[in-house]
Amino acid sequence: MAAAENVFLFVPNVIGYFRLALAAASFYLMPREPGPAAACYALSGLLDAVDGHVARLLGQGSRLGAMLDMLTDRLSTMCLLVNLALLYPGAAAIFQLSMALDVASHWLHMHCTTLEGGASHKAVGGEGHPLLRLYYGSKPLLFLLCAGNEGFYCCLYLLHFGEGPPVWPGGVGLFRAGLLLGGPLAALKFGVNLLQLGGAARRLAAIDASERPKIR
Repeated sequence: MAAAENVFLFVPNVIGYFRLALAAASFYLMPREPGPAAACYALSGLLDAVDGHVARLLGQGSRLGAMLDMLTDRLSTMCLLVNLALLYPGAAAIFQLSMALDVASHWLHMHCTTLEGGASHKAVGGEGHPLLRLYYGSKPLLFLLCAGNEGFYCCLYLLHFGEGPPVWPGGVGLFRAGLLLGGPLAALKFGVNLLQLGGAARRLAAIDASERPKIR
């Protein structure tokens, strides 16, 4: 009998561990080293685009990997927003709302997907909102919105320490330009999270309704 595979050592999962290590390093550096902190955070995010390809290439997709991927994304964004709340205390309530919506919408969506037999939070049923089906069904759009959302928050973080290299006439720096370009994408991602939360709540209610006759 062949030995059981060690899912913990699947290559995409090992990449996930590196993502976690890079994210942790960025959180440690954020209060005092904005450049290295942003570099670690960005590299962790870029590896998110690699582990899925590696999983498909090697046939090493796993529920552990899917959950690790989602948790790393959510916790990374949440910790960045915590730092932003400290740097911009006047907008702390907005950052708190954003992180709460991000975590709640993805957690409930993942929970419903698991109950329905799906293997990843990126699975959306045919009855899901058209925008959600488009979002999860189109890898370029998924990457654009996620990258734009993270880029917006990263530029907001870096802008606290300076404008960055000038890129537009009038002294507009790279970080402010990134903030302006990423703002609409971050707003759209916020809207997607709202749709995801509402859709997941309705799906969970439908599961409850279907199971009610069995417990009466």
